[in-house]
Amino acid sequence: MSMTSGVKIPVNYTEAAENLKKLLKLSGSPVAFRFATKKEEIPEGMQKLDKTIRHCTMIGLARKEGKIFYSLSDNHECNGGAWSLGLREITETLKNGDFYFKLGKFDSSAACKRTIDRVAHLNPGETYATLYAPLEKAPFDPQVVVIVASPWAMLKLSQSTLFRVGGRINAEFSGIQSVCADACAQTYLNGKVNFSLGCDGSRKFSGIEDGEMVMGIPAEILPELIAALNVVAAAPGSKPGAK
Repeated sequence: MSMTSGVKIPVNYTEAAENLKKLLKLSGSPVAFRFATKKEEIPEGMQKLDKTIRHCTMIGLARKEGKIFYSLSDNHECNGGAWSLGLREITETLKNGDFYFKLGKFDSSAACKRTIDRVAHLNPGETYATLYAPLEKAPFDPQVVVIVASPWAMLKLSQSTLFRVGGRINAEFSGIQSVCADACAQTYLNGKVNFSLGCDGSRKFSGIEDGEMVMGIPAEILPELIAALNVVAAAPGSKPGAK
């Protein structure tokens, strides 16, 4: 089920989701995510979220409870998440390093600022709304697909990413803002898959288990990634580690 606006090659998201769930032994659904730059980009009939929570918790609602909804800036509880997703200006304490320094995450505010300065983010005000749905029921064309899964599943996804042309994967993360900046903003901005370890916030508030990791996939590469995954998952070498 998808609107074909903005996507040249149609993708069967329901089939893609079933493949991912089965081959990766996922708990919950892959999550379809989209940045809407204006009100008109929100599909008719989609409901606005009726509470104020974190972006990572929103991803969790789509993943674990099958919820389909959109959020505006006032729905986002976490300033860091709202900033990286382009919904809000960066707060002064986040910008100067005090916020994470006071949380005990860095030895100095300078170390913190060096990290914040490299966090992937859209320009403030660039995003009007953020859209969420389980991939199999997405009423919109996602720009990013977020997967939360075991390291074994991430291994299969990394092998699938390299299946056609090989090479190396460069994952970028810093232990903060994992689901918002690492998986969604960065993947959207650079068009490359990204693996991230989750952060304290997302593990605390969105049901990411100790044994799970986070990944962002540019939605455009889904068909080739899943075609590769079908081969990789069935490869003789995959068997010994299979769960």
